Amino acid sequence: MTPSILLTIDVEDWFQVENFKPWIPFSSWSSHDLRVEKNTHRILDLLDSVEVPPSGTLAPASTQHPSVGKPKLCCFRNPRATFFVLGWIAKRKPHLVREIHARGHEVASHGYHHTLCKEEPSEKLKNDLTDSKKLLEDILAAPVLGYRAPSFSINDDILKIIADCGYLYDSSYNSFAMHRRYGHIDLSQNRKKGIALEIPKTQHPAPRSHDPASSSLFELPITNLNLKDLFSYRLSANSNQQNRAPLVLPWGGGGYFRLLPTLFFKMGVKAILKKQGAYLFYLHPWEVDPQQPQVPGVPKAFRLRHYANLDKTEAKLFSFIAAFRRCTFTNCYDYLRLQQLLCPKA
Repeated sequence: MTPSILLTIDVEDWFQVENFKPWIPFSSWSSHDLRVEKNTHRILDLLDSVEVPPSGTLAPASTQHPSVGKPKLCCFRNPRATFFVLGWIAKRKPHLVREIHARGHEVASHGYHHTLCKEEPSEKLKNDLTDSKKLLEDILAAPVLGYRAPSFSINDDILKIIADCGYLYDSSYNSFAMHRRYGHIDLSQNRKKGIALEIPKTQHPAPRSHDPASSSLFELPITNLNLKDLFSYRLSANSNQQNRAPLVLPWGGGGYFRLLPTLFFKMGVKAILKKQGAYLFYLHPWEVDPQQPQVPGVPKAFRLRHYANLDKTEAKLFSFIAAFRRCTFTNCYDYLRLQQLLCPKA
């Protein structure tokens, strides 16, 4: 089977990131320059620039920088992505939500206010999840089936709430343990198919009228890299290191994609695809915007993580797609269907 790369875009603007909240409170959001539409268009246009050649042929990948004229890149299939849209953005830019959908991509929810789930009381979190879902569905007149938590702030109790709010899948778990905001869920006992993990409906009994054939909630974790897979070494059966916890490196995208050397990043993705047959990648529209405003007073570490290599991200994304153009670039829902876990949308 052709390896799958799940492209996911978290649609939020530059002033809504968690690291900037001490300097840009929610009450001030309306006063800031909205740049998300222009930046989302840049990503949409890059994906639309991919050409599908006649069956059985595949031209060499172009090395042309996407900012210099129109890039030319051939893939076996048109790339499709899931755009996790923040409700606050959708309310102000409903036409952008409809455009994402019209261009053939999946629209899913990133919540409404971009508040860390672990900091929200249960009822308030339920309102955030249901309000964002309803808003997107009203805009599209179509079901919204997926959710991603801001800053991957997830745990087992939050996963139950996500299921109770009528979502079919979640893509919020990031196994990189050294980031304090990332949450943890215990998936060790759940059935795995591809990179998807099935959480039985008996654990989350809320009905799902949008997909009556499904008896489960599904988790699509952010893909990280086990260091031993990168170097393809094997521990002997008698090795004392066999029981040690694997060293997991953050490899899913975002700032790590911008900061890691391109060739090294691609090596890691190749190792992941060889091991798992699929890879889930995420990015934000503000990461292709080197002209975005600078936030004064931000510590150097936060400044580095946010602003580093913004001028190179679009070219790196183009190069990434070119390097893996023989893979299937797909969205979350279609990947679950590919694994025969879901029935088609009604």
